[in-house]
Amino acid sequence: MADKLDRAVVRTATALVVGALAVVFDTTILSVALHTLATDLHTTVAQIQWVTTGYLLALAATVPLSAWCLARFGGKRVWTTALAIFLVGSVLSGLAWSAESLIAFRVLQGVGGGLMLPVMTTMIMEVAGGKQLGRVSAIVGLPAMAGPILGPVLGGLILALGDWRWVFWVNIPFTVAGLLLAWRMLPDDRGRDPRRRLDVVGVLLLIPGLTGLLLGLSDSVLDGGFSRLDAWLPLAAGAALVAAFVPWALRRRDAALVDVRLLSVRSVWSASTLLFLSSVALYGAMLLLPLFWQQERGADALGAGLLLVPQGLGMLACRPLVGRLIDRTGARWIAVAGFAVTALATVPFALGLPSAADPLLLVTLFVRGVGLGAVTMPLMVASYQGLSGERIAHSSILTRTAQQLGGSFGTALFAVLLQAAVQGGATLSAAFDTAFWVASAATLGGVALSFALPSARRERAAAPADPVPTSTPAPAKSS
Repeated sequence: MADKLDRAVVRTATALVVGALAVVFDTTILSVALHTLATDLHTTVAQIQWVTTGYLLALAATVPLSAWCLARFGGKRVWTTALAIFLVGSVLSGLAWSAESLIAFRVLQGVGGGLMLPVMTTMIMEVAGGKQLGRVSAIVGLPAMAGPILGPVLGGLILALGDWRWVFWVNIPFTVAGLLLAWRMLPDDRGRDPRRRLDVVGVLLLIPGLTGLLLGLSDSVLDGGFSRLDAWLPLAAGAALVAAFVPWALRRRDAALVDVRLLSVRSVWSASTLLFLSSVALYGAMLLLPLFWQQERGADALGAGLLLVPQGLGMLACRPLVGRLIDRTGARWIAVAGFAVTALATVPFALGLPSAADPLLLVTLFVRGVGLGAVTMPLMVASYQGLSGERIAHSSILTRTAQQLGGSFGTALFAVLLQAAVQGGATLSAAFDTAFWVASAATLGGVALSFALPSARRERAAAPADPVPTSTPAPAKSS
């Protein structure tokens, strides 16, 4: 079939996706285990939250290094090293003897995971060479879609049947299989630049800046919200450092840690902005929906995880069709439809429906998952349209950072909304209604913004005429 994905793309994607599943499962499995960890390690829930926060901060801090690592060491080396770091972090996390040791080992996991995710996307997009990007994005997005379905359920089963340490050790089969597949199936590294120098000033500005933003957003979910000193101070400092990085990167041009000039490309800035917005909708709802099922409907942690499965199934179900439609019609109209469906499917949760309507809400969750799946894939395609070589790696950093910031902002925003509504005298049910209305309105804003994406005609004109070689990004001159 002329339609068939190239064999090299399938081999590369298979090797990378298997390893990436460990990163996604690890995050979603742990979401149901925090209370158990706090009890068994004799600490508070506030301290054990750093098991998640430390991991996410390490993840975000490592992402900007991925383009330099790819250029200097090559994709296969970086991928296998990052996967090995994640494996060691997983084994050690399962052996942790205290909250402090577990947090430290989770940071090590985050270092590996932060390199893996953008490297995976970059390598697959390079091998695809600008062809059939819709179907390629369906493969790249598989771990992110499978994680919310299987992670909470698997975590609940592990805690019900065994020891919490298996929450981390369950990563071992994925990482070992990923290492073996990478050794056998990934293309050899070519085009490396061993003399590529690291933008040290960029590292000192951007990485603490992103860490400050994410730390401030993480602390803002606590009582007091954004008015807390440990929320607004890191946010202000982080924003100042990121703002200082921009002129520095513009002066450094090709030697910058991240090529911010890509944000002048319409496809990149529009896709990055929309990925931020979609992450607000996705991760904000990932805070609201479990709380809704637990606090409003009386479900336990495992039950809430099972009740979220329809949304993940919807994301998976739409994946093959959406991938093919993107290749035929372009990203713009699919993103418009996806945001509209997601917004409308959020509305029933804002109507204060009685528990008798829960079967309807589960159907609505499936539809919402279809909408989210139809949003994420076209945006990923648009962000790489017309790019090749090292520009793909830099676009991957920008989009991944936008998703992380959007997810953290969404979680903080809806936590603050719930707190403010309850403290203002509203019932818990009314507070959820308000939060879901805001979520729906924010998602609806994505419909209008999606028209900024390039049209199908522009996308076809921007597509590379020839495939990009199956190697790491071409080297640039050292500064």
